[in-house]
Formats: sequence, C-alpha cells, structure tokens
Amino acid sequence: MLIIGIDPGISGAICFFEEGQIKEIIDMPTMADGKKNKRQINGPQTYNEIYSRITKVSKSDITVVIEQVSAMPGQGVTSMFNFGQSFGVLKGICSAMQLSMQFVRPAKWKKYFGLIKAEKDASRTKVIEIFPYISSKLSRKKDSNKADAILIASFFYNTYKKAD
Repeated sequence: MLIIGIDPGISGAICFFEEGQIKEIIDMPTMADGKKNKRQINGPQTYNEIYSRITKVSKSDITVVIEQVSAMPGQGVTSMFNFGQSFGVLKGICSAMQLSMQFVRPAKWKKYFGLIKAEKDASRTKVIEIFPYISSKLSRKKDSNKADAILIASFFYNTYKKAD
C-alpha cells in the first residue's frame, strides 16, 4: 500500500510512504498569487507531482492521509481562509484523481508520537530518530513541515497495520 501523507498549507509537504519506508518527501508546490505576491498552492503542479508518482500503483492500493485542519485561536480571518482554501484544493485534487482519503487530527498523530505540547521542531527530531536515512532531507529547521507529513503517513501506516 502506498500512503501519501500531507501536511496541508502553503509551507506544507507531501510524503510518499510505502511498506513502512519513506519513498520520497517534497515541499508543497506553491506559486505567487496577485499583486502582493502572496503564496498559494499550485494546484496543477501538486496534481502532477502526485500523479507522476502513482502511475504504476493501483488506485485501490493508495490512501491519501491529510492532516485535518481547523481554525486556531489567535489566527487572523484572512490566514485561516487561505489555509482552508489550501485544504480544499488538496481535497479537490485527490477527489479528481479518485484517491481514497483519510483525515487525521493533529492531536491524534502527535499523541501517538509523544509530541503533544512539544516544540514545532520536535517532529523533525522524531523523524530522524525513526528514519535516520532521511536525515539529510531534514537538515533545516523549516523542514519540520516535511517531518509532519512523514509522521502523518507513518501514523496511518502503523495504526492501519494494527487494524489488519
């Protein structure tokens, strides 16, 4: 089974995870939006990035696991709208590709890995402990979003395997 773990949002990431191993991790494709050059998810590029990696896999063997996002206290209306829009773009892409989707709340996967109330960067450390071979791809502090995508996929893999 191929699990595609997604940390949604402009600075998010997409992880391709198979048989307990990270096959690939990429930053969320983005592009400039409007006169102020704000970033938005590049839907066509995101589609192409996913499609190019699943062509040899039966759709019945693919599950997309997206972090279930919601409004957070203290975040502005505009930023929450943009975040929700990114989430919707990802759902639309996966729906158009007819891929099975699951959603996992941050509290659920973070609790599983002991990351509740931990620093944002703690997920990067956790991934390097579990998957040392990926450490070169997580060398920057901003790679914590890649780590989140990996942990989302790994969480689903581990809990899905137990359910079998």
